[in-house]
Amino acid sequence: MAVLMDRAQIMELIPHRDPFLLIDEINEMEPGVRCVATKHMTPEEFWFKGHFPGMPVTPGVLLVEMMAQAGAVAMLALPRNKGKIGMFSGIDKAKFRRQVVPGDTLRLEVSIVKNLGRIGVGEGTAYVGDEVAASAQIKFVLVPPVEQE
Repeated sequence: MAVLMDRAQIMELIPHRDPFLLIDEINEMEPGVRCVATKHMTPEEFWFKGHFPGMPVTPGVLLVEMMAQAGAVAMLALPRNKGKIGMFSGIDKAKFRRQVVPGDTLRLEVSIVKNLGRIGVGEGTAYVGDEVAASAQIKFVLVPPVEQE
């Protein structure tokens, strides 16, 4: 799959940083409409050591976060949203169908199905190969960053 954006370019759009930047590349994107991202599950991912010892599995909540980050890239690529932060306002219809383990390559496909300016809804699906690993409806609100003192 072609790489449109690498991690450094992703960080120009979304505020996430290690260890919580959970997508590695953007492969397809139509700003404000859809995004396809990839996450390569290396054995060194921070969660595998403790979730679970001897049986490393990616937590479902992190799969939802990965989908949300891909959706955030799509929304924050719009010039009017530059510098904003995408925050969860709800998660619905989350389903987990397959374990995601070290060595897997995750394809994250997110479509923005409702965009009302600063609030919206995305529908995401995470795949390993052609198998659905997880899916969720993600509700979000775009907010300006808050300066820390």
